[in-house]
Amino acid sequence: MLREHSSLIMDFQKLLDITITAFSFIAAYFIKRHLVPAPLAGLSTDPNYYLILTLIIISWYIAFKWMNMYMSYRERPFWQFFTCIVKSNLLGMILLTITMYVMHIHAISRLLMGIFIALNIGLLTLSKFIIFTTLEKLRTDGLNTRSVLIIGSKERAREVIRAIEKYKASGYRVAGCFDINEDLLGQTVENGHKVIGLVGDLEAYLRHNIVDELIFAMPLKMIQRGDRYLALAESMGIKVRIIPDWEIHYLMYRPNIAAIRFESFLGVYNMVLQSTPANEGKILIKHVAGYMTAMVLTLVLMPVFIAVAVAIKRTSPGPVFYTQERLGLNGRKFKLYKFRTMVNNADEIRKELEEMNEMDGPVFKIKDDPRIIPGIGQFLRKTSLDELPQLFNVLRGEMCLVGPRPPIPKEVDEYAVRHRRRLSMKPGMTCLWQIAPNRNDLSFEEWMKLDLEYIDNWSLFNDVKILVLTARAVLTRSGR
Repeated sequence: MLREHSSLIMDFQKLLDITITAFSFIAAYFIKRHLVPAPLAGLSTDPNYYLILTLIIISWYIAFKWMNMYMSYRERPFWQFFTCIVKSNLLGMILLTITMYVMHIHAISRLLMGIFIALNIGLLTLSKFIIFTTLEKLRTDGLNTRSVLIIGSKERAREVIRAIEKYKASGYRVAGCFDINEDLLGQTVENGHKVIGLVGDLEAYLRHNIVDELIFAMPLKMIQRGDRYLALAESMGIKVRIIPDWEIHYLMYRPNIAAIRFESFLGVYNMVLQSTPANEGKILIKHVAGYMTAMVLTLVLMPVFIAVAVAIKRTSPGPVFYTQERLGLNGRKFKLYKFRTMVNNADEIRKELEEMNEMDGPVFKIKDDPRIIPGIGQFLRKTSLDELPQLFNVLRGEMCLVGPRPPIPKEVDEYAVRHRRRLSMKPGMTCLWQIAPNRNDLSFEEWMKLDLEYIDNWSLFNDVKILVLTARAVLTRSGR
């Protein structure tokens, strides 16, 4: 769920690039003044080089923006970054020259400016290369990958597959292709990727498989009721790319939730429909801050972990931790950790208690659950301390501190399509439901509405607010 030119990441990159540019000029100043051979060394006090540094910062800031310096690291080869750096420096030099001419600033050292340009290009290239290769290595190692399903099997689909295969370090992985022609099932499209299904079966496939992005690589007018599949992906929170014949008007489709934009996907231009937060810079900050906070909390709360573990072992036979398979981002399976608050065979006993379920929909909850361990189990439930081991899930990158609670696969099998959009963000230890008044009395639909409201209105401020209110809920023992 990480658009690299989103506002926060862009702000960070701008600050880094301007800092490097300012440092390059200062370093060039000292090199020219003290390190070059004697005949060329030294600088006059005219012009004022503090003023020149200020003009350089302004000129290069404008040049970086005009030359599209802040492209996606995932979707661009490195040579494009180097080309952009060179062009930005040339444009910055032109802007600086024009400004100095207008301000009647003369006699600036050409050697100084030559050293500055060389240093700046070199250091900017080095910084971009380090970021580029680090992200590339992470994606090659299987981190931050995205599963892509392609609709179509002809030349447009082959073009997309070739682009993905060419830039494997981009982290995109082709799940397969869907088509409208049953005769094409099983046939190879490109590089071993085959037609694995029919468009009519798309909903079933999306329900039971991990798909981060859906790419329509065939004319939309060829797909009967194509708007239905766009609406399906939108309602499930799956990002949609359309390799255009520019005939989406044929469908008369108007997104209810998704934002529309145009961008390049590994060199292939497309239209994007996205119904999840597109500000991936702030999402990245959310994940990094959550990881660091989880690390600190795990160390600080280690005495609590030990005390709870001893109490569970002394009062109930069985393991300290309870693990359960849950679904994370776009249906990725993982093992969720909790302190065990129920008897060891709680899952087997649940079958006998199904008729006592107080929640509508697929979720199972009952008041005064007889499976809860007396004493320590009830205390952990009331204080929500049984959730603490999920800090390990945060450290493993499977969860965040704040986000929709991760459901079990059986529940998701019973979801309506609109409910699946809650899987489009990484799950969290706490959420709006966790802090809602009388949360245990909310219906399943009200719970889902809170999760979708969280996704639609997501912000870093809201996450902090939820964490503060969660701490209050823990202290007041409002859990069950």
